[in-house]
Amino acid sequence: MENGQTRATITTAAAATTCSSKEADHDDCHDLLIASLPKEKGWAFHQLYLYQGFWCPPSSHSGSNGSPTTLPSRPSQNHPLLTSNPHTLVPFFFHGFLDQDLTSNIAHSHRLFSTHIPYHALPPSIKSFAIGCRIVYLCRNPYDTFISAWHFFTKARPDSLKSLSLNDAFDMYCRGVFGYGPFWDHVLDYWKESLERPQKVLFLKYEDLKENPILHMKRLAEFMGVPFSIEEEKEGLIEEISRLCSINNLRELDVNKTGKFDPYFENKTLFRRGEVGDWVNYLTPEMVERLDKIMKEKMDGFGLTFKTSL
Repeated sequence: MENGQTRATITTAAAATTCSSKEADHDDCHDLLIASLPKEKGWAFHQLYLYQGFWCPPSSHSGSNGSPTTLPSRPSQNHPLLTSNPHTLVPFFFHGFLDQDLTSNIAHSHRLFSTHIPYHALPPSIKSFAIGCRIVYLCRNPYDTFISAWHFFTKARPDSLKSLSLNDAFDMYCRGVFGYGPFWDHVLDYWKESLERPQKVLFLKYEDLKENPILHMKRLAEFMGVPFSIEEEKEGLIEEISRLCSINNLRELDVNKTGKFDPYFENKTLFRRGEVGDWVNYLTPEMVERLDKIMKEKMDGFGLTFKTSL
């Protein structure tokens, strides 16, 4: 894998140089770069390609599934979460291999969006202090991350990938062949930035949110520069928002039981269990031992730990 990454870096540079000429067509550049990259069979995609140290889908785009919505400060009977899927309200943008400014087409109309892109691959416009963007990174322990992703993609994979077993998928996960993985590199990139620039990057853990949502909602509000007032806290606004945004509430809304937020993914696939420690129902002791060893090797010394049960 080390040699594969080095080779990809060199070939990518050569491809970029070739495509820098005025005559080069953007699509041809993209195809040339794709052809130069190491590839492996993916979970939800026929192929994943190793690009800048991360495994990415073959082609992706920036865009959204609907018009941006300004969320009101207080939940009400007309709150957009009651009638729209969260991915409609907070659209994704994805990583196009040759696109350096991914926000060029959406920055003018969206103020809030989400992504799986690793930190180093974010456009300079997002990472720049001058622009004033803030980044909230939410991660989950690596065991539940794998199981959650497995269930999600199993429901959406093309029929040709249905034969991929849990064991095979776990082996790929441990080798880092996972959408925008390796998991540990992705997490550590944002973790390090959150330590170096805490005013720019807020690092949140799913398990902490589950255990004490009120505390971390207050942290989030303060980070965004809009802390809750004493009056809002006394009126129970934070608890009200917590109930509205809980997975148990969102799962039961009609809008999240039907329809799709993507050609492949149904709204209901976003809301399964949301429990901490569900991995114990799927991973064998041998699997756990293997992943434990990898996490210790990759993440020891960085001060980042995960709760695997509550």
